[in-house]
Amino acid sequence: MTTRLLGLTTFLISTTGRNARASLAARVAERGLRLWHVAVLEALSAGSLSKGELAARLDINPSDIVKVVDDLMAADCAVCTRSLRDRRRVEVSLTPAGHALLAELTAELTAVEDSVLAPLSGDERAQLADLLGRLA
Repeated sequence: MTTRLLGLTTFLISTTGRNARASLAARVAERGLRLWHVAVLEALSAGSLSKGELAARLDINPSDIVKVVDDLMAADCAVCTRSLRDRRRVEVSLTPAGHALLAELTAELTAVEDSVLAPLSGDERAQLADLLGRLA
């Protein structure tokens, strides 16, 4: 009896995604970071957000976002300040070191993606990105 599971497109997507995520996670782990750190850096790259906004935008538990922001602050990559418009609001923003780290991580993670997608041509990569974007 042939197992169809291994041939299902959804199984292949899941397996490929799990392997790709593991490769990305391993690369950022070399710096003592997790993928959530990169996600928060990316979210803050366009400007300040509150911890609540970060949690909602990234679909992270608010208590987890506190830990991630604390880690980034300890590494001098983020800073929390009171809003000038609403003193009750605390905003998180990137420091110059945070912007620099994000640039370095972006280059490193792009290299990981290039490795994972190496069997595909440029056109195939674009097609895959388009198809996955429609499914996301």
